[in-house]
Amino acid sequence: MAMNKAHDEFHTLDMNEGWETPPGYPAGIKQKILAGALDEARRGGSRTRLLRFEPGVYTTKPFVHEYWEEVFLVSGDLTVGNDESGEGGEPFSPYTYACRPPGAYHGPFRSEKGCLLLEIHYFDPV
Repeated sequence: MAMNKAHDEFHTLDMNEGWETPPGYPAGIKQKILAGALDEARRGGSRTRLLRFEPGVYTTKPFVHEYWEEVFLVSGDLTVGNDESGEGGEPFSPYTYACRPPGAYHGPFRSEKGCLLLEIHYFDPV
């Protein structure tokens, strides 16, 4: 499957509209797809998205998926490795980055004051 992102020059994003809660995430976490689409069933495509945590929101289980994931913490705070009650973990501040290969367990995640992440997801080329 070829990359499925359109040529899209600089433009202003509407940061108030177009947000949705990804399947399996708590209500206080929302995504805004910027480009592309990821087809997990066919293991193809790529996606660039913003992911926003509202203050105090946390996930309770680690994540694992079969695609590459690059994550850049744009603003706010993000704690990685909290327990099911949202306690503990390692805090990170803006301008931190992660690159995870397929099959890597990561999380759970929490944000005390809220945060904004830029994420790029893609499968290895066949």
